[in-house]
Amino acid sequence: MRGGGRRNQVNYTNPCLTMHQPWASLLVYGIKRVEGRSWPSPIRGRLWIHAAGKVPEESTIKAMEEFYREIYAVNGITDLKFPEHYPVSRLVGCVEVVGCVGCEELANWEEVPVGVRLEALTDCCWLCEQPQRLVVPFEMRGFQGVYNLEKKIFEAAIRGLTPVKGPLPVKFPLPNPRDPFSLKPGSLSLQSPGAKVEKSSSLDAAIAGARAAATQFTKAGQNHQEASFPNPITLYQPKGKSVEEDNLLPENFTEGSSKKSSSPDGSRLQVYRVKHDGRKAGNQPWFIFICILIFSGFAAMVSLNTWSHSDYFSTPKRVMKRPINPPRPPSPKPNGPVHQATPEFQQPPPPIY
Repeated sequence: MRGGGRRNQVNYTNPCLTMHQPWASLLVYGIKRVEGRSWPSPIRGRLWIHAAGKVPEESTIKAMEEFYREIYAVNGITDLKFPEHYPVSRLVGCVEVVGCVGCEELANWEEVPVGVRLEALTDCCWLCEQPQRLVVPFEMRGFQGVYNLEKKIFEAAIRGLTPVKGPLPVKFPLPNPRDPFSLKPGSLSLQSPGAKVEKSSSLDAAIAGARAAATQFTKAGQNHQEASFPNPITLYQPKGKSVEEDNLLPENFTEGSSKKSSSPDGSRLQVYRVKHDGRKAGNQPWFIFICILIFSGFAAMVSLNTWSHSDYFSTPKRVMKRPINPPRPPSPKPNGPVHQATPEFQQPPPPIY
């Protein structure tokens, strides 16, 4: 769904975009105002932001916070409050996408603050306003590209939003206020480039640090990680599909501007198992221990089955029977006559006439 034509054919009701941390939280907190991608935005209006499942590294968080400190300092803002936590695999909030312009257009747009123009480092820049965050982020699974949010999640999340006032809110002017899609790539006719922004050494270092933090989501960063860990496992992967599940690849300058690519033949990708000791899973102690447990249980079952058919269990045991006492003669009733049986040979007396 990378093609612009196919994206326009989708009916977006509650569009959502999955991003990596810390960029997802920085966007819903109003600190990040431009979301960079290699393809234009297919929607206008509310866009839900979902944080991917990759836990951000401390170095990545520090690099991005330093980057935004420097670009806000250009506009005289030095007191920035960054999020305390960067949750993963959560729906964190939403923003309003008001337009999408090219990199050169935003960099030379004199009607927006200089700090916003410094964020223009990708092919397509999504312009975001009115950030809102969720008080309690919702746990959910994300997908690639722009997708529709589930109805039950949307109904629950819409009640938990709270507005956020960013350090420097920006209102992007539309060329045609009646057309929400009027602010698009090529819509800003710039006769001459705007005034060049003078970058200090600290600002250049912050931009370089942000780019270095984003290389983990690019092809170069993947190659660097693959060279650091041996024992590759080659998996068959059809063309046009991704081998990742939750670690999606947003394509902005802070998260990598290059598109996802596969190996030269386009049909196989190499995935590396990263272990603490760098060994294969088959050589791990826990794997050997589980195999021993399974073998021991199977051997015990076979032994029990053999013993159950042996003579020891099949021989009937001696049952001790309780002796039966002979019946006692009936005792006479208290204060009553004693009935004695009449002998059978005794004849009754003759009648008296």
